[in-house]
Amino acid sequence: MIKKEMIAMLLAGGQGSRLGVLTSKVAKPAVAFGGKYRIIDFPLSNCINSGVDTVGVLTQYQPLRLNTHIGIGIPWDLDRNVGGVTVLPPYEKSTSSEWYTGTANAIYQNLEYMETFNPDYVLILSGDHIYKMDYEVMLDFHKANNADVTIAAMPVPMEEASRFGIVVTDEESRISEFEEKPEKPSSNLASMGIYIFSWPVLKKALIELSDQPNCDFGKHIIPYCFQNDQRLFAYEYNGYWKDVGTLGSYWEANMELIDIVPEFNLYEEFWKIYTNSANLPPMYVSEDAVIDKSIISNGSEIYGEVHSSVLGAGVTVGKGSVIRDSIIMQNVTIGEGCVVDKGIIAEGTKVGSNVVIGIGSDVPNKEKPQIYAGGLATIGENSVIPSDVQIGKNVAISGVTVAADYKDGLLASGETLIKAGGLI
Repeated sequence: MIKKEMIAMLLAGGQGSRLGVLTSKVAKPAVAFGGKYRIIDFPLSNCINSGVDTVGVLTQYQPLRLNTHIGIGIPWDLDRNVGGVTVLPPYEKSTSSEWYTGTANAIYQNLEYMETFNPDYVLILSGDHIYKMDYEVMLDFHKANNADVTIAAMPVPMEEASRFGIVVTDEESRISEFEEKPEKPSSNLASMGIYIFSWPVLKKALIELSDQPNCDFGKHIIPYCFQNDQRLFAYEYNGYWKDVGTLGSYWEANMELIDIVPEFNLYEEFWKIYTNSANLPPMYVSEDAVIDKSIISNGSEIYGEVHSSVLGAGVTVGKGSVIRDSIIMQNVTIGEGCVVDKGIIAEGTKVGSNVVIGIGSDVPNKEKPQIYAGGLATIGENSVIPSDVQIGKNVAISGVTVAADYKDGLLASGETLIKAGGLI
């Protein structure tokens, strides 16, 4: 019988609809971040840096790129004979074919996988946060308190507390109250969606609540454990943690990487972030190019100017073009004489010459003002932008667009342009 002290279950099935066109063809954990990485690289790297060598990755929405990226786990040293990384999509059972309907339901459907390792503890993680955490320290805390469930929690501003699961603790960090997204929060200690369960406790709760529709950790499992007098503790975390669930927070987190003293440092020797990176040639910078305060990945060719931006691998910036405060993902080609201000341009997009992106006033987006905001211009992957057009702020573009789609050569601020093959 294989025996693992702690295994991790990484929830990576979410669509991330608040990222708009960025997640129309790819799961949120597979979205590019920081030039060469993808969001899922952070929890996976935390696992291997914390000595957790058995990780089940639960996928569902648009999993192809995520599955290809993870592969057999080589970049994270998770290609093990025993344990390692396993991708766990929903599958057809003899009686029915069931999608994962909630975070806990997804874990419940993989009880058999967890049983294989006969763990003492199970670590539940989310695949869409940017942070560094030593899960071993959290496990030591769990053991020291003889806890049944430990919830990683961090202080958040009181005005934001109602967006989270909120815990109230006594002086020994034992949880005395748990409220999921309360209207009037009684504390500002927010659950980070990172849990350590003692295996028998998790197994019992999952089986007991297996009939619960859309069974979820925050809404069902944690309250169930709490009501059944289990020992719940809050492990307080005070490091950098970013939920990159909105375009604004995603853009900010990328921009924070290029600060003089970044709050989140990708360059630390002792806590490396691993990724599956292609074997690419080095970056080329022409004699006329100007680059400052930017992250530029391998295989890029810069003939223009790049200021305060994050560029993925294989990006070409044409002569006379100026990129500012933008995120340009891998294999994007930007023609000559373009200006990009506060743009998020997804992978494989081709931008013609003399295109201006991010002009005009900060008008709210007409169709989805809550998604396309913050003055950003967002372009989905594999889109085509013709030459000689101007694009405003708070816009969304996806698909192969042509000159005729731009009235008088302009897509005004707040407009949305989705062509065949593009999804909003």
